Order: sequence, then C-alpha cells, then structure tokens
Amino acid sequence: MQSKPELSIDQFEIFATGLDHPEGLAFDRQGNLWAGGEAGQIYRIDPHGKVAAVANLDGFCAGLAFSPEDDLFVCNARLGIVKVTREGIYSVFSDHTGRHKIECANYPVFDRRGNLFVTDSGLWKKKNGYLLRFTPDGRGDILGGPYGYANGLALSHDEKDLYMVESDTNRIFHFDLREDGSIGSASLYAEQVGRLPDGLTLDTEGNLYASCYASDEIYRISPTGQKTLLAFDPFGILLGGPTNMAFGGKDFDELYVANLSRYAITRIRIHRRGQPLSNGRSS
Repeated sequence: MQSKPELSIDQFEIFATGLDHPEGLAFDRQGNLWAGGEAGQIYRIDPHGKVAAVANLDGFCAGLAFSPEDDLFVCNARLGIVKVTREGIYSVFSDHTGRHKIECANYPVFDRRGNLFVTDSGLWKKKNGYLLRFTPDGRGDILGGPYGYANGLALSHDEKDLYMVESDTNRIFHFDLREDGSIGSASLYAEQVGRLPDGLTLDTEGNLYASCYASDEIYRISPTGQKTLLAFDPFGILLGGPTNMAFGGKDFDELYVANLSRYAITRIRIHRRGQPLSNGRSS
C-alpha cells in the first residue's frame, strides 16, 4: 500500500514548459537552468522560466553538469560526453575510456578539482554498466563495474562519498573516495527505492534525494539510511516520469524536477537547502 507522501503534489508548480521530454538539469552561476531534450536539444531557461533552445546535438540528451569553471557537459546517447558552449557550439569530450566504448553515457558529476565522474549505463538488464572517471585533460578510467543500469550520481560536499543509482534493481550504491583518487568497492546504500530510480541530489544536511521515473515519486534518504516518501503524483502530471533534479532559487531551497514523460520542469520549495555543486563551491 502506498504510504502518504510528506509533501502534497499540489505544492508543486510548473516552472517552465514547452520542452521536448526533458531529462537532465543543471544550474549555471548566473542562475539559468539548463536542460536537454530527447531529440538532442539543449535549453537555457532564465530565472523567470523563459525557455531558449541554444543547441541541438541530434541524439537523446541525458544528464548535464557544470565544471568548476562553469562549462557545460552533457551525456548524449549518440556522441558520448559532449562539451557545449553558451553560444551552442559543441564538441565531443570523450566517447571512450581506453578500449572501452561508452555504450550509453548517462549522468555526469564534477569534483572541485575538475575530475568528471560519469555513468555508462550499458544496456537494460544486461549488467554491462560502468562507473567512469575522466581527468581534466580527458584521460578516462573505469572505476567499477559491471553493474546493472548505472544511472544518477551524487557527490558529497567533502568529496569522500559518491552515490550511484542502479536503475534496473531499484537500488542505490555508495562508494568511498580516497585522497589518491582510488575508489572503494560498491556497498548497498538503499534498496526498494520506488520503481526505476533515476536521478540523485543532496542537501546540506546530507540527505539524499532519488527521483523515480516509473513510479512518479521522489524519496529522501537520511544519512542513517531512513527512507521517506517525499512526493508522489498519482496522475503523473506534475511528477511525470521524474528523472533528474537540481536545487535552485534565491535561497537555494527549491527543488527543480525534469519530467521525461511530460514537457515541463516543475519545482517545489522544500525548506532544505541544496548542497552546492562544483561550479558553486569554494576551493
């Protein structure tokens, strides 16, 4: 039986609409929200919700992330990992790690030194997904795998903890990150996280948020592992195939949600401040 969510779906509002099934979200330093579309579109959305298409990569765009220098990187199904300028000019950052051809670049996250962690989802139910890392000069390594459908990532503020979704088992894994750049083995952090968890984000208290594409839900998982149903949309409208999330707003306490099954980005004030990402962190 569905437990009662902490937040009413009526508290969500549409922030921007007219997008082509958005999945990835990321804020730049100027407060603009960037998103991708399923046909390769890259959108820039100003703080008032005005949408502008600035590029087309001709292939499904998944996760987005800004580097510490505020450069935009996009996971694209056709091209791999792509760097996109503010003017819409794009170039392929990488589609391989050594001999490993990236099957399905899905989600990127930067640390403050400019290292880029990326999930290669592989194929659904084939357990051929991997966790990758690229140095700022583009050298890539496989950190771990194979996993099930490797998906969303979140990196703690102290950069000692990395979280990763395994979508086809409804689980989230945790990795210890070491000073020398190595990574510990995957440990189970949460299971039975809705149906097809996709995106992750963290707040300043260390709570992890997971959006679930197939069940139109968002869960909050405390640092002690307590799982709370934060929001659920029984009609799939304001949360319609929710994928990735980003904190924003004047007080950085608004949660913005991409809805892959719809055409809109929605938001809600949750009165918890989000954790700054690499382009918003101090050294």
